[in-house]
Amino acid sequence: MPIKVLSSLDAARIQWYHFKAIIVAGMGLFTDAYDLFCIAPVMKMISHVYYHGDSMNTAVLSTSYAIALLGTATGQLVFGYLGDRVGRRRVYGLCLVIMIISSFGCGFSVCTTRRSCVMVSLGFFRFILGLGIGGDYPLSATIMSEFANKRTRGAFIAAVFSMQGLGILVSSAVTMAVCVAFKRGGGGGSLDEEEAPPEADVAWRLILMIGALPAALTFYWRMLMPETARYTALVENNIVQAAKDMERVMSITDDISDETTTETPPPPPPPLPPSYTLFSLRFLRLHGRDLFAASVNWFLVDVVFYTSNLLLSQIFSHYSDKPSSSTAENVYDAAFRVAELGAIIAACSTIPGYWFTVYFIDKIGRVKIQIMGFFFMAVVYLVAGIPYTWYWSKHEQTKKGFMVLYGLVFFFSNFGPNTTTFIIPAELFPARFRSTCHGISGAAGKLGAIVGTVGFLWATKKADDGDNMNRMRAAFLILGGVCIAGIFVTYFFTKETMGRSLEENEHQQEQVNNDESEDEPHIVDGQSSESTLLQTQ
Repeated sequence: MPIKVLSSLDAARIQWYHFKAIIVAGMGLFTDAYDLFCIAPVMKMISHVYYHGDSMNTAVLSTSYAIALLGTATGQLVFGYLGDRVGRRRVYGLCLVIMIISSFGCGFSVCTTRRSCVMVSLGFFRFILGLGIGGDYPLSATIMSEFANKRTRGAFIAAVFSMQGLGILVSSAVTMAVCVAFKRGGGGGSLDEEEAPPEADVAWRLILMIGALPAALTFYWRMLMPETARYTALVENNIVQAAKDMERVMSITDDISDETTTETPPPPPPPLPPSYTLFSLRFLRLHGRDLFAASVNWFLVDVVFYTSNLLLSQIFSHYSDKPSSSTAENVYDAAFRVAELGAIIAACSTIPGYWFTVYFIDKIGRVKIQIMGFFFMAVVYLVAGIPYTWYWSKHEQTKKGFMVLYGLVFFFSNFGPNTTTFIIPAELFPARFRSTCHGISGAAGKLGAIVGTVGFLWATKKADDGDNMNRMRAAFLILGGVCIAGIFVTYFFTKETMGRSLEENEHQQEQVNNDESEDEPHIVDGQSSESTLLQTQ
């Protein structure tokens, strides 16, 4: 029988607590994006401070990018699992504490003279930061999905995820502000000087430490959030407490009053959870396809998304005719230019893409938006990649056209699979596996990010201009192929979750499995009913 508090949540009108939950959960994603995307200009500053303007070794640079992503993947697996074992709320606060402490730790990375010591210390704290960031992914998505009503659940989860766009924009703005302030205060030195000014070593640390502020500001309100009703009712089997928690923060009293005020008869207990465990044969039969689709799609889109961000600075350097090692730039100019480019892309492509998804996700559906996003990204990569050299051998207008075309990648990534891969795993799986499966899917995505970042960083590392052109063309064509693969995986394996409650999504899959099993020979003690009948004859 349906549990009234859950059906009341599904039918609840939009109210203030929904928006409060979006802000509180979204600030975690805001912090995640700030910390993950501020590293590009920071690494530019570190190359000036500790490498004296020379290009940083590819191995060091790729490790610096990958270490936080590896921590994020680990955090998604560990804290996603803990979110199902000990509760969403308890683990949620722990992730925030880890992010706050490690953000300050990045800024206080030991040593100021030996670059190897600085890079090892920074890498350590970036890995710990990744753990907190990784835990925030499955918990934010799961908490929002379990608080939301079924009509606007997709928009609410997308709104939480859209805070990433704001985090990217703010990280760029903070970096530019710090660079301008330090440049005016103490110069900056050009690259033909042997050393950057000592103040630059403080500037990059300050940028990293500021990332702790949004997380710290939301810690109090995050700790006030009750456990989700679905976890309390379906995992802890405490319907009364679930109803009380929801009455405390949301106006659904009229719908569940008989569940909390009537003492006789007592409310019936929820149905016992099915006996199967994670990765059992029954789990794989019921949810293996969904977990495969969610993980592969997230892997594919992160290969594209993170590689696109990585290639952006190289493309812009070509567009502006300013090589990244230009002697005309000082330490602050170099970081400012990278941050400025990130701000332009975030404002013009990334953030609009997120909010298009918020508006259309519950009108069009997850699957259609995901296929559409993969399709248009593939088109952009092929149209930009096949005649790649033509764009740069012609006049200025073709270069501008290429930059506009490339900006569409970020729009359709976010009005497409980058957002939907965050939403779908939070809706498909049973409550006792929801956070774990979201974490598995997200970890697969971060492995894709590592593949894209490290692989393409090595594949497109500096060479002569002609070789670089060929490498960039090959990179674009490969990314187009990855997007085409995403279309096929989405079309053949991903199920639509729009307009149904979380429990309906789970029960629909069980019903499909039961219908399929009726068409198969019934197994009794390891033998089919047909073989048993033959033996009795």
